[in-house]
Amino acid sequence: MSTRAVRIPAVKRRRKAIRRRRFGAALVVAALVGAGAAALIGSEAAKEITLPLKHEDIIRQQAADKNLDPALVASVIYEESKFRDATSHAGARGLMQITPATAAYIAHKSGGTEFEQGDLATPQINISYGTWYLRYLLQRYDGDALTAVAAYNAGEGNVDRWRSAAGGRLALDDIEFPETREYVSGVLEHRKEYRENYSRELGL
Repeated sequence: MSTRAVRIPAVKRRRKAIRRRRFGAALVVAALVGAGAAALIGSEAAKEITLPLKHEDIIRQQAADKNLDPALVASVIYEESKFRDATSHAGARGLMQITPATAAYIAHKSGGTEFEQGDLATPQINISYGTWYLRYLLQRYDGDALTAVAAYNAGEGNVDRWRSAAGGRLALDDIEFPETREYVSGVLEHRKEYRENYSRELGL
């Protein structure tokens, strides 16, 4: 048997081995890519459940109109309604949970002469009124987000009393209502999370 006759099968075996290794490597890469894509899809789905965001176009518009942080607006909506159109036991309605009395006051101050209570179920109007009130509170409390958010939840009268007892500046521990303390803490924490997770959607 010639040397050439011996070499040819050996070369073929090496080529087959190389092809098998390449095929195996391709399978591994495909599996890793698939796992990465699945993990990404899974993380996006989980984010939509644990930290949802809807109506981002309205949030961006209203935040820009009123010089507000869109992430703060989104976090208030999350704490108020989890982005669901709901009515509370106190009669607060919609995404930003605005009571009819507060809505009527905002409508009067902002020139909304044709306001009807049913309008609060409309995301555009609800977010418009909620952001108007949030901007008003921030101006009233010198831009202090903690105090403004506390007043959004507990009312200006309670916050003024707590501020007075605290010597003029409110801290989280000065808030007497456990529900409001939890609310404020949640809004401020979720504000950071919305900035981190939805910066593009919120135009940050």
